[in-house]
Amino acid sequence: MGDEKKSKQRDGSMVFESMYPLLALMLILVACVDLCDAATVVDVYRLVQYDISGVPFGSRFSSLNHHAASLSFHRGADLSRSVLILPLRELDLGFLQDYISQKQSLGGLLILLPQTLRPGNNIVLSETQRFRKLLAQLENLLVHANIPFPVYFAFENEETDAMLADVKKNDALGQQATATTGGYKLVISVSEPRKIASPTITNIQGWLPGSRAEGDSNQLPTIAIVASYDTFGAAPALSVGSDSNGSGVVALLEVARLFSTLYSNPKTRGRYNLLFALTSGGPYNYEGTQKWLKSLDQRMRESIDYAICLNSVGSWDNELLVHVSKPPDNAYIKQIFEGFSNVAEDLGFQVALKHKKINISNSRVAWEHEQFSRLRVTAATLSELSTPPELLESAGSLSDTRQLVHEDAIIKGVKLVAESLARHIYGHQRKDIKIFADDSSLAVNPFNVRSWLDLLSQTPRVAPFLSKSEPLITALKKELEDYTAEVSVQHESLDGIFTFYDSTKASLNIYQVASVTFDLLLLLVLGSYLIVLFSFLVITTRGVDDLISLFRRPPSRKVKMV
Repeated sequence: MGDEKKSKQRDGSMVFESMYPLLALMLILVACVDLCDAATVVDVYRLVQYDISGVPFGSRFSSLNHHAASLSFHRGADLSRSVLILPLRELDLGFLQDYISQKQSLGGLLILLPQTLRPGNNIVLSETQRFRKLLAQLENLLVHANIPFPVYFAFENEETDAMLADVKKNDALGQQATATTGGYKLVISVSEPRKIASPTITNIQGWLPGSRAEGDSNQLPTIAIVASYDTFGAAPALSVGSDSNGSGVVALLEVARLFSTLYSNPKTRGRYNLLFALTSGGPYNYEGTQKWLKSLDQRMRESIDYAICLNSVGSWDNELLVHVSKPPDNAYIKQIFEGFSNVAEDLGFQVALKHKKINISNSRVAWEHEQFSRLRVTAATLSELSTPPELLESAGSLSDTRQLVHEDAIIKGVKLVAESLARHIYGHQRKDIKIFADDSSLAVNPFNVRSWLDLLSQTPRVAPFLSKSEPLITALKKELEDYTAEVSVQHESLDGIFTFYDSTKASLNIYQVASVTFDLLLLLVLGSYLIVLFSFLVITTRGVDDLISLFRRPPSRKVKMV
């Protein structure tokens, strides 16, 4: 009896052991049904999130886990659990504006940008200008709205094009993607955005000391050349600002290089000190410029004869504008403008003077030179722009990329500034004199211009996301050290009215998923197959009786009463 009992236990264990591989196979198949196709991963860039005096703007969320939808769906459809995919080339701005203004619920928004707008891309197409205008309108809408769902930008590629074509086809047939119908699922797994604690702005200044005349003990006058280097845009991780104000930074560095050659020789060192400043906080009311000016020694600040601010000088043809706050008949303003006009005439283009009086009672600053004017320092802004940009606008737009900036325009701007400064410093007012002639050792170096323009056009520079040890800041400081003396770096806190949030870039996982109906049907088929296979194995190894005994209810045991 004992041997027979052990034999039955051994045979039963063999039957159950034969089930283990089948159970494992079933679990694997179930997992495969859930995952379906492997994910395609795409880099995406989140819409900026910030507050001004506690008022929220931009996208307030970052994580995504919804099915994809397109504009081909029925306009009344519920999109609260869908990610709407909008290619820029097909953008219906009016629809999006109504959707945001009416605060309709949306699972998320993915905006697909043409590859021609990718930072560092030098390909110029005829449609780029149209994209630029449309993108400027889109950014203005998104940046100044409080959007209660995730908004991301991505660049078109083969994977996104194929996905969008399938989504459009299904949406057009009225088969909006859901958990029941299947489709494409877009997933971004990131933590919710956090406030950036104590964002800083960094100013960099370099000094070229002039030479006093023998026996002269008076302090030398100073001329300041200034450019703001940081940016602001709808997507901080894409805000490179090639023109605004990468072009101004490139021009300043080249002017510094030219005068470093002149000032390195005591015989050609001028009777003026030259002060070069790369300021931060430009999009935020030129706050960095204000703090840098106030940090200067009072005697130093009072020694500034005038300041030239460089802003957007990389995309113009025949005319640059000189913006001033003091009246045009002011002696210093007339001197600056006449100097620019004479040089521009020699170089074959024009400059025009634009006067805008500042309102001291209003803290809003339209141009960088207005921070100088508020401290009674004569200053002007040289720019291709005819009107000042609004706060947080035109300071690094998604469309402000490398292919829209012309090296020749920057070189002409450098010649204009360098020649006018040199004529003023050395007292050469004759029109036939060119100190920085193309065939001389003091010629503008196109390679330097191109190299720095390419670098800045690939480097996002939104101040709150730049650390004090940022490689770009280190590179700018080193460049000024090569050309000037007494280079110093100043770190300041950004004004408290601005609050920024992190999470600017993420990875989007695109899954092509089957419908729940298909999943259930497949599981049913697999389950039936496994049951039949299991039954066959039991019958062939132990017989029909053992198979029946597995499903038979065991007899109840009666307890004998003593």
